[in-house]
Amino acid sequence: MLIPHRTRRGFLADVGRGALVATLGSGMAADMGFAARFGSEDGGDRLAFGPLDPLVALMQETPSDRLLPALVDRLQGGTPIRDLVAAAAFANARTFGGEDYIGYHTMMALAPAYQMSRELPEGRRALPVLKVLYRNTSRIHDSGKTELQTLRPVEPLCCLPEGRSGGEALRDAVRTKDMEGAEATFATLAQGSADQAFNDLLYAVQDNTEVHRTVLPYRAWDLLGIIGQEQAHTLLRQSVRYCVVSEREWQHTEETDRPRVILPRLMDQYTLEGRPIGDRQPDDAWVDHLSRTIFEATPEAAAEAAAAAIAEGMAPGAIGEAIALAANQLVLRDAGRTEREVQPGKPLGSVHGDSIGVHACDSANAWRNMAAASNPRNTCACLILGAYQVALDRVNRGGDFLAWEPYPRPEELGSIRSADQGSLLGELDAAVRGNEQALAAALVHRLGETSADPEPIFNLLLGYAVSEDGALHAEKYYRTTREEFASTRPAFRWRQLVALARVTASEFGRPAPGYAEACELIDA
Repeated sequence: MLIPHRTRRGFLADVGRGALVATLGSGMAADMGFAARFGSEDGGDRLAFGPLDPLVALMQETPSDRLLPALVDRLQGGTPIRDLVAAAAFANARTFGGEDYIGYHTMMALAPAYQMSRELPEGRRALPVLKVLYRNTSRIHDSGKTELQTLRPVEPLCCLPEGRSGGEALRDAVRTKDMEGAEATFATLAQGSADQAFNDLLYAVQDNTEVHRTVLPYRAWDLLGIIGQEQAHTLLRQSVRYCVVSEREWQHTEETDRPRVILPRLMDQYTLEGRPIGDRQPDDAWVDHLSRTIFEATPEAAAEAAAAAIAEGMAPGAIGEAIALAANQLVLRDAGRTEREVQPGKPLGSVHGDSIGVHACDSANAWRNMAAASNPRNTCACLILGAYQVALDRVNRGGDFLAWEPYPRPEELGSIRSADQGSLLGELDAAVRGNEQALAAALVHRLGETSADPEPIFNLLLGYAVSEDGALHAEKYYRTTREEFASTRPAFRWRQLVALARVTASEFGRPAPGYAEACELIDA
């Protein structure tokens, strides 16, 4: 990233360089030697963040048992919540660089936590953010990296390979497992616009549909909408590093590498490269049929169904809606964790955290949003791979999803006697607190049948998405559901809220570390 705190001479030099890069494009500018060092204008080896540096240091260096009082003092002194989120993102990126499991899950929770804060009343608005910031600093200290940094300033290349697009050059570097080469290539590409850097990054991301490879770039991109696109290089390079590490550590088989065969084949078979994106709006029956096709198909057939829909000129939003509804079935039908899958905080029968359904929904949401944010080539690729991933999750992660009955189920629906919204909401709250997944799902379904206002239901479930730990996924999945409910047609949208009720009932009873202290500090 180009740091905001610069000398006047450095500023003017960067303005001139940036104008030239914008005019020539990053590749030609690099060929001519106009390449900026990303992260430090003085040649130092530590990423700098200008006016936010003291706050970033506070996030990294303050012991977790002293963090929340310090942050609340900042808030009460006028520091915006947005600045806390930005500083946490920079502290996380500099420390972990997309290479720590808890670390990158925490990074992916930052934008959802900020968006959740905007749904809360003023007196409670800081809670979801403080909860995630506590997790962030705790992980930095637990990992022993308070004085270490994974991300350092990086020199762009002098020139890009001839005959390759920026995205292809980056993908080539990732495939050769060359961390320095991939970082330098992306730094070169990032001298242009954030949009172009994001589109180039997706070439490497699309080599595999593993959930974190998929969701990490989307949540980083989502975060840029909060803290500014000038930070694109710092946040998106985490995905570059994740992809390189994955190439190094994964056992490459025909199955794991299948997306890099299927995607170009379908792009060619349906002549999607260079084709204008369609805008045909299908009816409910078409969306339902495509959703069922994707859910029931093999991964290859699901990918082809999406490619065919694109070739028919169907609107990407409708195809993405079908993909998200197929993923939603994996939450509604999940039989829950088995004895061999039980872990601390994730008991027998639970479906929260890194469950098949939650992962699938977060991934589908990421593919759908990246399709909407990218160029036509990547729109096609994201939809094809989104469909592929849902079907792969159904067949590869265990269980007989086609045979399992989705929630809500007749037994629980038949047990509901209340008809008014107030009574049903009270029963929903009790069902969540009792970890009654089936009943919670049935109650939300019944509320949908009565044409209830969804906002009180979201408000109730939001409270638990804030208070509960959620095994690293509560914030992200809440936002996934919020987004999917808003973008899904009325005939199907309540399925998303039914799934959220089930997951919330599963995760209740394991309060988030730092939450009680945060409540006390802000008198919430």
